[in-house]
Amino acid sequence: MNNPINRTEKTPPHGGDVYHLARTLGLELKELLDFSANINPLGFPPGIEDAVKQALGEIVHYPDRRCLGLKEDLAAYHGLDPEQILVGNGSTELIYLAVRALKPKKALIVAPAFSEYGRALKAARVQPAFKITTEAQNFTLDAPLDPEDAGLVFLAHPSSPSGVLLEPDLLLETAARLDDAGVFLLLDEAFVDFVEEASLKTHLDRFPGLLILRSFTKFFAIPGMRLGYLLADPEFIQRLAAVQEPWSVNTLAQAMGRACLRDMDYMTRSRALIREEQEYLFKGLASLPGLQPFPSTVNYLLVKLTRPDFTAASLQRAVLSKKIVIRDASNFRGLDARFFRVAVRSREENRRLLEALGHFLK
Repeated sequence: MNNPINRTEKTPPHGGDVYHLARTLGLELKELLDFSANINPLGFPPGIEDAVKQALGEIVHYPDRRCLGLKEDLAAYHGLDPEQILVGNGSTELIYLAVRALKPKKALIVAPAFSEYGRALKAARVQPAFKITTEAQNFTLDAPLDPEDAGLVFLAHPSSPSGVLLEPDLLLETAARLDDAGVFLLLDEAFVDFVEEASLKTHLDRFPGLLILRSFTKFFAIPGMRLGYLLADPEFIQRLAAVQEPWSVNTLAQAMGRACLRDMDYMTRSRALIREEQEYLFKGLASLPGLQPFPSTVNYLLVKLTRPDFTAASLQRAVLSKKIVIRDASNFRGLDARFFRVAVRSREENRRLLEALGHFLK
Protein backbone atom coordinates (compact mmCIF):
# COMPACT_ATOMS: atom_id res chain seq x y z
CA MET A 1 0.00 0.00 0.00
CA ASN A 2 1.28 3.45 -0.83
CA ASN A 3 2.17 5.64 2.13
CA PRO A 4 0.27 8.93 1.66
CA ILE A 5 3.06 10.78 3.46
CA ASN A 6 5.37 10.00 0.55
CA ARG A 7 3.03 11.23 -2.16
CA THR A 8 4.53 14.06 -4.14
CA GLU A 9 1.98 16.84 -4.59
CA LYS A 10 2.27 20.37 -5.85
CA THR A 11 2.95 22.83 -3.04
CA PRO A 12 -0.33 24.59 -2.22
CA PRO A 13 -0.41 28.36 -2.77
CA HIS A 14 -1.01 28.99 0.94
CA GLY A 15 -0.17 27.52 4.30
CA GLY A 16 -2.83 26.02 6.55
CA ASP A 17 -3.99 23.34 4.09
CA VAL A 18 -4.61 21.05 7.06
CA TYR A 19 -8.00 19.68 6.01
CA HIS A 20 -6.51 18.20 2.85
CA LEU A 21 -3.50 16.83 4.73
CA ALA A 22 -5.64 15.24 7.44
CA ARG A 23 -7.82 13.53 4.83
CA THR A 24 -4.78 12.37 2.86
CA LEU A 25 -3.07 10.93 5.93
CA GLY A 26 -6.21 9.47 7.48
CA LEU A 27 -5.81 11.61 10.60
CA GLU A 28 -8.09 13.72 12.74
CA LEU A 29 -7.51 17.44 12.23
CA LYS A 30 -6.49 17.86 15.88
CA GLU A 31 -3.66 15.35 15.43
CA LEU A 32 -1.72 17.72 13.14
CA LEU A 33 0.53 20.42 14.57
CA ASP A 34 0.31 23.19 12.01
CA PHE A 35 3.34 25.48 11.62
CA SER A 36 2.38 26.36 8.05
CA ALA A 37 -0.25 28.98 9.00
CA ASN A 38 0.84 31.95 11.09
CA ILE A 39 -1.92 32.12 13.69
CA ASN A 40 -1.66 33.50 17.23
CA PRO A 41 -0.82 30.51 19.50
CA LEU A 42 -3.03 31.93 22.27
CA GLY A 43 -6.07 31.15 20.15
CA PHE A 44 -8.95 33.60 19.81
CA PRO A 45 -9.80 36.10 22.58
CA PRO A 46 -11.98 34.55 25.30
CA GLY A 47 -14.71 37.18 24.90
CA ILE A 48 -15.60 35.81 21.48
CA GLU A 49 -17.69 32.97 22.89
CA ASP A 50 -20.06 35.29 24.76
CA ALA A 51 -20.22 37.64 21.76
CA VAL A 52 -21.30 34.79 19.51
CA LYS A 53 -23.94 33.59 21.97
CA GLN A 54 -25.40 37.08 22.20
CA ALA A 55 -25.37 37.49 18.41
CA LEU A 56 -27.03 34.16 17.65
CA GLY A 57 -30.48 35.66 18.05
CA GLU A 58 -29.68 38.13 15.27
CA ILE A 59 -28.98 35.56 12.56
CA VAL A 60 -32.69 35.48 11.71
CA HIS A 61 -32.00 38.86 10.07
CA TYR A 62 -29.67 39.78 7.23
CA PRO A 63 -26.30 41.08 8.48
CA ASP A 64 -25.67 44.80 8.73
CA ARG A 65 -24.29 45.21 5.20
CA ARG A 66 -22.41 48.40 6.22
CA CYS A 67 -20.88 46.85 9.38
CA LEU A 68 -21.47 50.19 11.13
CA GLY A 69 -20.93 48.96 14.69
CA LEU A 70 -17.66 47.25 13.82
CA LYS A 71 -16.50 50.24 11.75
CA GLU A 72 -17.12 52.58 14.69
CA ASP A 73 -15.12 50.30 16.99
CA LEU A 74 -12.29 50.06 14.46
CA ALA A 75 -12.28 53.84 14.06
CA ALA A 76 -11.97 54.32 17.82
CA TYR A 77 -9.22 51.68 18.04
CA HIS A 78 -7.13 53.18 15.23
CA GLY A 79 -7.90 56.86 15.83
CA LEU A 80 -9.57 57.24 12.43
CA ASP A 81 -13.01 58.12 11.05
CA PRO A 82 -15.50 55.34 10.22
CA GLU A 83 -15.62 56.74 6.67
CA GLN A 84 -11.98 55.69 6.25
CA ILE A 85 -12.80 52.01 6.83
CA LEU A 86 -14.31 49.23 4.73
CA VAL A 87 -14.91 45.81 6.28
CA GLY A 88 -14.69 42.69 4.14
CA ASN A 89 -14.94 38.92 4.14
CA GLY A 90 -11.26 38.53 4.94
CA SER A 91 -8.49 40.73 3.56
CA THR A 92 -8.34 38.55 0.43
CA GLU A 93 -11.80 39.72 -0.65
CA LEU A 94 -10.58 43.31 -0.32
CA ILE A 95 -7.52 42.63 -2.51
CA TYR A 96 -9.77 41.45 -5.35
CA LEU A 97 -12.21 44.27 -4.66
CA ALA A 98 -9.50 46.95 -4.82
CA VAL A 99 -8.26 45.65 -8.17
CA ARG A 100 -11.79 45.61 -9.60
CA ALA A 101 -12.47 49.13 -8.36
CA LEU A 102 -9.18 50.63 -9.55
CA LYS A 103 -8.93 48.80 -12.88
CA PRO A 104 -5.20 49.58 -13.26
CA LYS A 105 -3.64 49.20 -16.68
CA LYS A 106 -0.37 48.15 -15.05
CA ALA A 107 0.49 46.85 -11.59
CA LEU A 108 3.69 46.07 -9.71
CA ILE A 109 4.18 43.49 -6.95
CA VAL A 110 7.16 43.67 -4.58
CA ALA A 111 8.15 40.01 -4.26
CA PRO A 112 8.38 37.51 -2.62
CA ALA A 113 4.75 38.14 -1.81
CA PHE A 114 1.30 36.72 -1.06
CA SER A 115 0.13 34.87 -4.17
CA GLU A 116 -3.36 36.40 -4.15
CA TYR A 117 -2.02 39.77 -5.33
CA GLY A 118 -1.10 38.23 -8.66
CA ARG A 119 -4.25 36.11 -8.81
CA ALA A 120 -6.45 39.16 -8.26
CA LEU A 121 -4.68 41.06 -11.03
CA LYS A 122 -4.90 38.17 -13.47
CA ALA A 123 -8.60 37.74 -12.69
CA ALA A 124 -9.02 41.38 -13.76
CA ARG A 125 -6.87 40.70 -16.85
CA VAL A 126 -4.00 42.81 -15.58
CA GLN A 127 -0.60 41.21 -16.16
CA PRO A 128 1.51 41.97 -13.08
CA ALA A 129 5.14 43.01 -13.11
CA PHE A 130 7.41 42.05 -10.23
CA LYS A 131 10.11 43.82 -8.26
CA ILE A 132 12.13 40.88 -6.96
CA THR A 133 13.97 41.51 -3.70
CA THR A 134 16.92 39.37 -2.67
CA GLU A 135 18.37 37.61 0.34
CA ALA A 136 20.93 40.42 0.68
CA GLN A 137 17.97 42.81 1.02
CA ASN A 138 16.26 40.57 3.60
CA PHE A 139 13.61 40.03 0.91
CA THR A 140 12.22 43.54 1.15
CA LEU A 141 12.98 46.98 -0.25
CA ASP A 142 16.29 48.57 0.67
CA ALA A 143 15.74 51.72 -1.39
CA PRO A 144 12.67 53.84 -2.22
CA LEU A 145 10.50 52.30 -4.90
CA ASP A 146 9.98 54.10 -8.20
CA PRO A 147 6.52 53.91 -9.82
CA GLU A 148 7.80 52.31 -13.06
CA ASP A 149 4.61 53.37 -14.87
CA ALA A 150 2.41 51.21 -12.63
CA GLY A 151 -1.06 52.32 -11.62
CA LEU A 152 -1.09 50.11 -8.51
CA VAL A 153 1.72 48.74 -6.32
CA PHE A 154 1.41 45.85 -3.84
CA LEU A 155 3.80 45.97 -0.88
CA ALA A 156 3.63 43.90 2.31
CA HIS A 157 4.67 45.55 5.58
CA PRO A 158 5.95 43.54 7.41
CA SER A 159 7.13 41.61 4.40
CA SER A 160 5.91 38.12 3.73
CA PRO A 161 7.38 35.56 4.01
CA SER A 162 10.45 37.12 5.71
CA GLY A 163 8.67 39.19 8.39
CA VAL A 164 10.99 42.20 7.98
CA LEU A 165 9.81 45.77 8.54
CA LEU A 166 10.89 48.52 6.18
CA GLU A 167 12.80 51.42 7.63
CA PRO A 168 10.20 54.12 8.45
CA ASP A 169 11.89 56.82 6.35
CA LEU A 170 12.23 54.47 3.39
CA LEU A 171 8.57 53.48 3.61
CA LEU A 172 7.43 57.10 3.82
CA GLU A 173 9.60 58.13 0.87
CA THR A 174 8.22 55.26 -1.20
CA ALA A 175 4.65 56.24 -0.31
CA ALA A 176 5.39 59.87 -1.18
CA ARG A 177 6.95 59.02 -4.56
CA LEU A 178 4.04 56.83 -5.56
CA ASP A 179 1.46 59.34 -4.39
CA ASP A 180 3.17 62.18 -6.26
CA ALA A 181 3.10 60.03 -9.40
CA GLY A 182 -0.61 59.28 -8.99
CA VAL A 183 0.09 55.61 -8.23
CA PHE A 184 -2.03 53.74 -5.69
CA LEU A 185 -0.09 51.85 -2.99
CA LEU A 186 -1.83 48.84 -1.44
CA LEU A 187 0.15 48.32 1.75
CA ASP A 188 -0.59 44.91 3.23
CA GLU A 189 -0.39 45.20 7.02
CA ALA A 190 -1.96 41.82 7.76
CA PHE A 191 0.71 41.09 10.39
CA VAL A 192 1.41 44.59 11.70
CA ASP A 193 -0.80 44.02 14.79
CA PHE A 194 2.23 42.36 16.39
CA VAL A 195 4.14 45.65 15.93
CA GLU A 196 1.24 48.11 15.77
CA GLU A 197 3.48 51.13 16.20
CA ALA A 198 4.94 50.43 12.73
CA SER A 199 1.59 50.92 10.93
CA LEU A 200 1.36 53.68 8.36
CA LYS A 201 -2.25 54.40 9.37
CA THR A 202 -1.33 57.79 10.89
CA HIS A 203 -0.30 58.99 7.41
CA LEU A 204 -3.56 58.23 5.58
CA ASP A 205 -4.49 61.92 5.36
CA ARG A 206 -1.06 62.68 3.87
CA PHE A 207 -1.30 60.12 1.05
CA PRO A 208 -4.71 59.97 -0.71
CA GLY A 209 -3.50 57.03 -2.83
CA LEU A 210 -2.56 54.90 0.18
CA LEU A 211 -4.68 51.79 0.86
CA ILE A 212 -3.87 49.85 4.03
CA LEU A 213 -5.01 46.25 4.26
CA ARG A 214 -5.64 44.81 7.73
CA SER A 215 -6.80 41.41 8.99
CA PHE A 216 -8.33 39.79 12.07
CA THR A 217 -7.04 36.40 10.91
CA LYS A 218 -3.46 36.27 12.19
CA PHE A 219 -3.35 38.27 15.40
CA PHE A 220 -6.82 37.40 16.67
CA ALA A 221 -6.70 33.77 15.46
CA ILE A 222 -10.05 33.60 13.64
CA PRO A 223 -9.08 32.56 10.07
CA GLY A 224 -12.18 30.41 9.78
CA MET A 225 -14.47 33.43 10.14
CA ARG A 226 -12.93 35.49 7.27
CA LEU A 227 -12.76 39.05 8.57
CA GLY A 228 -10.58 41.90 7.34
CA TYR A 229 -10.76 45.60 6.60
CA LEU A 230 -9.25 48.34 4.47
CA LEU A 231 -8.13 51.79 5.63
CA ALA A 232 -8.15 54.49 2.95
CA ASP A 233 -9.34 57.92 1.88
CA PRO A 234 -13.17 58.19 2.32
CA GLU A 235 -13.64 58.81 -1.41
CA PHE A 236 -11.91 55.56 -2.29
CA ILE A 237 -13.80 53.68 0.43
CA GLN A 238 -17.02 54.81 -1.26
CA ARG A 239 -15.72 53.55 -4.62
CA LEU A 240 -14.99 50.16 -3.11
CA ALA A 241 -18.27 49.93 -1.23
CA ALA A 242 -20.14 50.61 -4.48
CA VAL A 243 -18.80 47.42 -6.07
CA GLN A 244 -18.68 45.18 -2.97
CA GLU A 245 -21.11 42.27 -2.88
CA PRO A 246 -23.89 42.85 -0.31
CA TRP A 247 -23.83 41.03 3.04
CA SER A 248 -20.30 39.70 2.53
CA VAL A 249 -19.56 39.92 6.27
CA ASN A 250 -21.87 37.79 8.37
CA THR A 251 -23.41 38.75 11.71
CA LEU A 252 -21.27 36.43 13.83
CA ALA A 253 -18.04 37.64 12.23
CA GLN A 254 -18.99 41.24 12.98
CA ALA A 255 -19.73 40.35 16.61
CA MET A 256 -16.40 38.53 16.88
CA GLY A 257 -14.50 41.49 15.49
CA ARG A 258 -16.02 43.85 18.05
CA ALA A 259 -15.16 41.43 20.86
CA CYS A 260 -11.55 41.20 19.66
CA LEU A 261 -11.10 44.97 19.77
CA ARG A 262 -12.29 45.16 23.39
CA ASP A 263 -9.69 42.75 24.79
CA MET A 264 -6.60 44.87 25.41
CA ASP A 265 -5.16 42.33 27.87
CA TYR A 266 -5.23 39.66 25.15
CA MET A 267 -3.36 41.99 22.79
CA THR A 268 -0.67 42.73 25.38
CA ARG A 269 -0.20 39.05 26.21
CA SER A 270 -0.06 38.12 22.53
CA ARG A 271 2.73 40.58 21.72
CA ALA A 272 4.75 39.54 24.75
CA LEU A 273 4.37 35.83 23.97
CA ILE A 274 5.42 36.24 20.34
CA ARG A 275 8.52 38.26 21.27
CA GLU A 276 9.61 35.60 23.75
CA GLU A 277 8.81 32.55 21.64
CA GLN A 278 10.21 34.02 18.45
CA GLU A 279 13.57 34.49 20.16
CA TYR A 280 13.46 30.92 21.47
CA LEU A 281 12.54 29.46 18.09
CA PHE A 282 15.06 31.57 16.18
CA LYS A 283 17.92 30.46 18.43
CA GLY A 284 16.79 26.85 18.24
CA LEU A 285 16.64 26.87 14.45
CA ALA A 286 20.01 28.60 14.16
CA SER A 287 21.58 25.90 16.34
CA LEU A 288 20.54 23.08 14.00
CA PRO A 289 22.99 21.99 11.29
CA GLY A 290 22.13 23.27 7.84
CA LEU A 291 19.52 25.85 8.83
CA GLN A 292 19.74 29.63 8.46
CA PRO A 293 16.73 31.48 9.93
CA PHE A 294 16.14 35.11 8.99
CA PRO A 295 15.34 37.74 11.65
CA SER A 296 11.65 38.65 11.80
CA THR A 297 9.45 41.13 13.64
CA VAL A 298 6.29 39.02 13.66
CA ASN A 299 4.98 35.51 14.34
CA TYR A 300 6.79 33.55 11.63
CA LEU A 301 10.33 32.81 10.53
CA LEU A 302 11.71 32.23 7.05
CA VAL A 303 14.45 29.58 7.02
CA LYS A 304 17.02 28.62 4.41
CA LEU A 305 18.46 25.12 4.07
CA THR A 306 22.22 25.31 3.54
CA ARG A 307 22.93 21.63 2.93
CA PRO A 308 22.46 19.87 -0.42
CA ASP A 309 20.84 16.67 0.85
CA PHE A 310 17.56 18.39 1.77
CA THR A 311 15.03 20.55 0.00
CA ALA A 312 12.13 22.33 1.65
CA ALA A 313 9.77 19.78 0.08
CA SER A 314 11.74 16.77 1.34
CA LEU A 315 12.06 18.26 4.83
CA GLN A 316 8.34 19.03 4.80
CA ARG A 317 7.57 15.38 4.00
CA ALA A 318 9.97 14.20 6.69
CA VAL A 319 8.48 16.22 9.54
CA LEU A 320 4.98 15.38 8.34
CA SER A 321 5.74 11.83 9.41
CA LYS A 322 5.81 13.32 12.93
CA LYS A 323 2.41 14.92 12.24
CA ILE A 324 3.98 18.38 12.02
CA VAL A 325 3.26 20.70 9.07
CA ILE A 326 5.76 23.31 7.84
CA ARG A 327 5.38 25.65 4.86
CA ASP A 328 7.41 24.83 1.78
CA ALA A 329 8.19 28.38 0.59
CA SER A 330 9.67 27.42 -2.78
CA ASN A 331 6.59 28.63 -4.64
CA PHE A 332 7.07 32.23 -3.50
CA ARG A 333 8.39 34.18 -6.47
CA GLY A 334 12.05 34.97 -5.76
CA LEU A 335 12.62 31.97 -3.47
CA ASP A 336 13.76 28.47 -4.40
CA ALA A 337 13.71 24.89 -3.13
CA ARG A 338 15.92 25.74 -0.15
CA PHE A 339 13.39 27.93 1.70
CA PHE A 340 10.66 27.04 4.18
CA ARG A 341 8.65 29.02 6.71
CA VAL A 342 7.40 28.19 10.20
CA ALA A 343 4.96 29.93 12.51
CA VAL A 344 5.88 30.92 16.04
CA ARG A 345 3.73 28.87 18.39
CA SER A 346 3.73 27.97 22.11
CA ARG A 347 6.90 26.84 23.90
CA GLU A 348 5.93 23.16 23.95
CA GLU A 349 4.90 23.22 20.29
CA ASN A 350 8.08 25.05 19.28
CA ARG A 351 10.10 22.49 21.21
CA ARG A 352 8.38 19.66 19.35
CA LEU A 353 9.19 21.29 16.01
CA LEU A 354 12.87 21.77 16.90
CA GLU A 355 13.07 18.18 18.12
CA ALA A 356 11.58 16.85 14.88
CA LEU A 357 13.81 19.01 12.67
CA GLY A 358 16.85 18.03 14.69
CA HIS A 359 15.98 14.35 14.36
CA PHE A 360 16.08 14.50 10.58
CA LEU A 361 18.85 17.07 10.09
CA LYS A 362 21.30 15.39 12.43
